[in-house]
Amino acid sequence: MSFTVEERGNPNSLSYRVFFKNADGKYVSPFHDIPMYADESQNIFHVVVEVPRWTNAKMEIATKELLNPVKQDVKKGNLRYVANVFPHKGYIWNYGAIPQTWEDPAHKDGDTGCCGDNDPIDVCEIGSKVCSRGEVIKVKVLGILAMIDEGETDWKVIAINVEDPEANDLNNISDVQRLKPGYLESTVDWFRRYKVPDGKPENRFAFNDEFKDKDFAIEVIKSTHNFWKALISQKTNAGELNCKNTCVSDSDSSYCCSVDEAKAVLGGTSPCGKEEPIPSSVDKWFYYERK
Repeated sequence: MSFTVEERGNPNSLSYRVFFKNADGKYVSPFHDIPMYADESQNIFHVVVEVPRWTNAKMEIATKELLNPVKQDVKKGNLRYVANVFPHKGYIWNYGAIPQTWEDPAHKDGDTGCCGDNDPIDVCEIGSKVCSRGEVIKVKVLGILAMIDEGETDWKVIAINVEDPEANDLNNISDVQRLKPGYLESTVDWFRRYKVPDGKPENRFAFNDEFKDKDFAIEVIKSTHNFWKALISQKTNAGELNCKNTCVSDSDSSYCCSVDEAKAVLGGTSPCGKEEPIPSSVDKWFYYERK
């Protein structure tokens, strides 16, 4: 199963969107139409790469837009970039999400005591390759971190691309600790402090800041998949989320997006144009004492 992307609008601008097509050239939603599993028997999952490693633009699946393209997050009318908090530069992994998952904001997690963040579950892919924006990769899950972000549960799955040269050596979170000493500690540090330059407090974590193992992570992913299934079958109130899809819902469902409707979405955007300059402030490095 393969997917391609179609860029629309000007990169680094409010108009920029990344739309997805399947192997048949049909427009699909990366939230709803790309299967969660690449190989269920082997627990291999698909991940939609939103942010390539070392970059700063906070790209994300637009869960409230038709066809759910990837776009840059906006705050107070401005495009959002994550700060470089010393010693980190941009995102320190390929960052993305597992399709067909959803962290239900009405569900209070028994372990964290907090409700979900209303998004697909996040993934930090720790392989050696710098992926491309919109790339759909297949990963092995290694573990998970339970971040508490402004009172919401925001799980961070640790995974590795199955095509990575180190994939055979990394099978659980303990392997990461053994073969990549300091990397998990840096991951906690990154998530703890990345919002501080914006005036926000440090993020917290459940389980005394510790990562849970592969089996725990897979169970969390499965639970978010069940929340998504309730969402897409209209058993759960979607709120502002756009659940229209081209492959999952029956043709008589209100969630079914027709070929013409999908094409009309693209017709309402402009072709991919000249890349806008990235503000020089994005390269600033922030120093502050760790608490």
